[in-house]
Amino acid sequence: MRVLGVDGCRAGWLGIVLNDGHCEALCAPRIADLVTDAGPVEGIAIDIPIGLLDRGRRTADAAARARIGKLGRSVFATPVRSALSARPFAAAVAESVQLSGTGLSQQAYALRAKIFDVEEWLPASTPPVWEVHPEVSFAIACGATLSHSKRTWAGIQERRVILANQGLVIEGPMLPGGASAGVDDVLDAAIAAWSAGRLVAGIGESFPAHPDQFSPGGRPIAIWA
Repeated sequence: MRVLGVDGCRAGWLGIVLNDGHCEALCAPRIADLVTDAGPVEGIAIDIPIGLLDRGRRTADAAARARIGKLGRSVFATPVRSALSARPFAAAVAESVQLSGTGLSQQAYALRAKIFDVEEWLPASTPPVWEVHPEVSFAIACGATLSHSKRTWAGIQERRVILANQGLVIEGPMLPGGASAGVDDVLDAAIAAWSAGRLVAGIGESFPAHPDQFSPGGRPIAIWA
């Protein structure tokens, strides 16, 4: 099975191609370029919100946050569409408060270009594409919520052990993508690839268990693992 896990990075997008336990790291400024560079895959899992609401909050974000317990802060509330489109940031906050009842973080607002990059590319994707969140995937992979933040040395080692236990040994320079990405980017893309493999095999799960739908096309809104 050949799958692709994707995480955002400073250079754009980092992808881990997982092929029967072998990992290759790639990097590209646009998601379409990364997928092209990766070549044929059976499924793609991306750490980015897929599916924006016009008002309210996504059930998927709350369900994922509940699953990972004390690390739940890492799952931010996905902004409504018009808030991500608004400029400047103060206008985006006002739009978010009006349509969802709460404001939005600078971190969430900063992801708007990547969210729209994936949204624009998505209809042209041949393999299936799933939204994932690395912390949810790591929790599923180890059978328990994690103990340490990925921003710490202990957290990095915790995640490397989980990946190794799943047959993904992340070591060496991981070129070419490893030259353009942070340590956490590589680990997050790797666990996304692990989730893609599960989902292609039909053994993955969604948060919530019964995904919401959004228009156009009625694509389910869920975080998968």
